[in-house]
Amino acid sequence: MTDSPTTSFDLLSTQLLQDPDLDVSVTATGLHVRGQLFAYLDGDELAVDLPHDRAGDLVGREVASRVPAARAEAKGAWVRVAATEDWPELAAEAHQFVGEPAVGRDS
Repeated sequence: MTDSPTTSFDLLSTQLLQDPDLDVSVTATGLHVRGQLFAYLDGDELAVDLPHDRAGDLVGREVASRVPAARAEAKGAWVRVAATEDWPELAAEAHQFVGEPAVGRDS
């Protein structure tokens, strides 16, 4: 991506919006799928909502840090990632995780 977190986030947002299957929307609060926040820019880091096990793995490997007081309800656990090269992969994971329909419901 680029050196600027804001530019990197804008590029990530544009990339996600170009894929019609992702059902992503961008608001002032961040990236949403089906009305649910799944990623946002937190200072110079990308905050993503991931499954608890995945979030714990990233924190354990020092790829991410926990978001102490997330500004949105989490389906899993919110973590922050500084390395912009990891943002597309983790945003895609968060999109898939948060966008999954609840078990027992139609997709």
